[in-house]
Amino acid sequence: MTQALALNQNFNQNWLVPSALGSLDAYISAVNRVPMLAGEEEFELAQKVRQDNDLDAAKRMILSHLRFVVHVARGYQGYGLGMADLIQEGNIGLMKAVKRFDPDQGVRLVSFAVHWIKAEMHEFILKNWRIVKVATTKAQRKLFFNLRKSKKRLGWMNNEEVNTVARELNVEPAEVREMEARLNGHDLAFDAPTDSDDDARPSPVAYLIDDHASPADALELDDSSGHQLDALREGLAGLDARSRDIVTRRWLIEKTATLQELADEYKVSAERIRQIEANAFKKIKGLLIAA
Repeated sequence: MTQALALNQNFNQNWLVPSALGSLDAYISAVNRVPMLAGEEEFELAQKVRQDNDLDAAKRMILSHLRFVVHVARGYQGYGLGMADLIQEGNIGLMKAVKRFDPDQGVRLVSFAVHWIKAEMHEFILKNWRIVKVATTKAQRKLFFNLRKSKKRLGWMNNEEVNTVARELNVEPAEVREMEARLNGHDLAFDAPTDSDDDARPSPVAYLIDDHASPADALELDDSSGHQLDALREGLAGLDARSRDIVTRRWLIEKTATLQELADEYKVSAERIRQIEANAFKKIKGLLIAA
């Protein structure tokens, strides 16, 4: 809610957070009692917001449209997320719309705000519907929110239905198939506890195999890495103070220094700093090979 409250620090949070009024029904009843704005009144308030940053005018515009957010949120109840959460996200979108609304364009706020309200709800759904993201590209997002409405029956779609949906949404049939598979899939814990039921679906840890190394090879690799790390520390300790400082600041800290910055500090050329760095690496490399 940080983005929403930034618009008006004095705004009553109870109107933006449905759970703050005790129950969702109480919230919906409250916002439905707020009168809608007439066209002329909305235009005047929008001018005040746009020209004078009038927060009281913005508040009146927002309050009068909270019922519309509830209406939009009802259309997204089929994704298994809380209605109150959807309304809260939609309210953020409404506040963004009020901030950007230009009444001189000749459209009402409700027509302009629907895009911002749905955008916030879409983002919330995609972040919370599954642990693993199901839609990352623009085409996938469009499919996610339209595929279920486009399906004519339960179960997997046949080729004709896939081609029809692909044509209507202007995407490739393969993308329709992939999104259908994602929508029909379920989150599964990698190391879920074993169930006594023999017919229970096993968790991935039971059948995914690591072919990269045997336990002996893994132990050997870990031991080798430890020796190389010790050799690196020994190599740095064996360098003179200037070489050690250059290598550390060029490679071993988060905010690294450039050759020119070090050159200016040590009163030498950037090429000389590069040579010192190269010589230091040769000494360290010899110790690492020996290790």
